[in-house]
Amino acid sequence: MTEPRETAREMVDSDNTSGGGTQQDLKRCRDAIDAIDREMLKLLNERAKQAQVIGSLKGGSPAYRPEREAQVLRALQEENRGPLPNESVAGVFRQVISACLALEQRLRIAYLGPPGTFSHGAVARHFGDFIEAEPYASIDEVFRAAESAQTDHAVVPVENSTEGAVGRTLDLMCQTELNIVGEIKLRIAQHLLSNAATQDGVTKIYSHAQSLAQCAQWLARHAPAIPRIPVASNAEAARLAAAEPGAAAIAGEAAAAIYGLGLLALHIEDEPNNTTRFWVLGRHAVARSGRDKTSLVMSAHNRPGAVHALLEPLAKHGVSMTRLESRPARTGLWEYLFFVDLEGHRDDAPVAAALAELRVRAPFLKLLGSYPAAPVLK
Repeated sequence: MTEPRETAREMVDSDNTSGGGTQQDLKRCRDAIDAIDREMLKLLNERAKQAQVIGSLKGGSPAYRPEREAQVLRALQEENRGPLPNESVAGVFRQVISACLALEQRLRIAYLGPPGTFSHGAVARHFGDFIEAEPYASIDEVFRAAESAQTDHAVVPVENSTEGAVGRTLDLMCQTELNIVGEIKLRIAQHLLSNAATQDGVTKIYSHAQSLAQCAQWLARHAPAIPRIPVASNAEAARLAAAEPGAAAIAGEAAAAIYGLGLLALHIEDEPNNTTRFWVLGRHAVARSGRDKTSLVMSAHNRPGAVHALLEPLAKHGVSMTRLESRPARTGLWEYLFFVDLEGHRDDAPVAAALAELRVRAPFLKLLGSYPAAPVLK
């Protein structure tokens, strides 16, 4: 007579106790985890009840408070003693915050679509999953959706660490009434996606022009003769690749999952620390979080020393400038606008004093927003 076969659970238990533990040890640990999970569930619901009370006390004020969320996540990371890394702690609590906020208001967020773009990934990273992420076909449409209150907020790319500024975003920031209320820094991992069995079966490669540029060296080495076709977004590239035999796309892993493509080559970006920065836009200003940035755009007089005169108030009041980007002003030949990022909030005394002097010196100055600084990526 044959012995009865082990159940799947018994086989897992056998594997997991091969290091010297016993079945009793394993059961004790699992019972402890089950008890912790039950306690966590009770606490999560208690947190949700408190969030609902806060929502009712706030009346008609906005449900989403970027400065408060930034403070909560920073405090948790400072309290963290492991073994979970800070990034994991932030990710878990981001979802908790998102779920609790959805009980009060399910946010609608406009982004540059279609689903599967890096902008889509930035939305998920910043707002969690308990929102309505709404894709639009162009950056202009993303702005219009938030301006007209079709959505509560918008997420737009502003610069990439290897390819530089996103000009259309900067141009529209000069015109919009929206404020910057947050920023997101997203590490960009580019992959070669296709339904072809191997790279030898790839006959064309679709991708956004920036992604093609970010993978230029890899493409020169591994696909020098394969046509590269720029399209509106990486997600659109993945959609096209899924529909055409032999076609491939350069896009992220999310696009591979959405459009059912295989991963032929991973991390083909030329710069391993390739990062894109996004702005979160909204219709309300943001209070201080304790670790903030302020962004503005200004012009300079067309005379010697004019730019130096604009920067002088920052040095005088001890305000650190983290970014200076020039852009044609579109008002006259060789006239420029200067986009500036400062450390600190507009209500911080040194920043407020510097801004007061800049308003006197600059022919044109527009404050784009003060907002919580994104955590530094490691």
